[in-house]
Amino acid sequence: MTLGILGKKIGMTQIFDTKGNVIPVTIIKSEPCIVTQIKLESKCGYNAIQIGYEELRPNHKTLTKPRLGHFNKVNLAPFRYLKEFKISDTSIYEIGQKFSVDMFQIGEFITVSGLSIGKGNGGNIKKNHFVRGAMTHGSKHHRLQGSMGSGTTPGRVFPGKKMPGRLGMNNCTISGLEVLAIDKNENLLVIKGSIPGKAGNLITIKSK
Repeated sequence: MTLGILGKKIGMTQIFDTKGNVIPVTIIKSEPCIVTQIKLESKCGYNAIQIGYEELRPNHKTLTKPRLGHFNKVNLAPFRYLKEFKISDTSIYEIGQKFSVDMFQIGEFITVSGLSIGKGNGGNIKKNHFVRGAMTHGSKHHRLQGSMGSGTTPGRVFPGKKMPGRLGMNNCTISGLEVLAIDKNENLLVIKGSIPGKAGNLITIKSK
């Protein structure tokens, strides 16, 4: 796994290329991500780099004493989000090292991961693409679940049965997104196409 950074989705817009073609783009806002911990295989069983995103005040109400002590041990400000990236070689990294959007290049293809938009409870037609029942001739089965299995034997519903339930809010990853523009002053990435989640969603960005 390669090292990446964290950011937030600002929203979508469109730009025009030199030929006048309309290109849908997504704007991503990031901040310098700080290395907060280096995990070694000799101590933790694997090599990884932990980065922090979105700095907080030391007296912020969401910070617990163990979490605050994690940052005090390395003399760093606390962060709202932490993310680990498994790295084969950790010798080139150090505590407090910063990474931002300048680690990417225009024209580079990246991978973006995040949570998809939550849609609440969904029925089987919307969630699992079931076909509805007849709407005429006295049918009373329109959008209902229908039979779930046999009766007496085994007399239960097997695990994994497709049923209504929570829809959306799943981890999604999209690869091969092209970087069209980079604003290093505002820490903005402009990428071609759409990414998971709504505006303000926390996402992970790394090289493809």
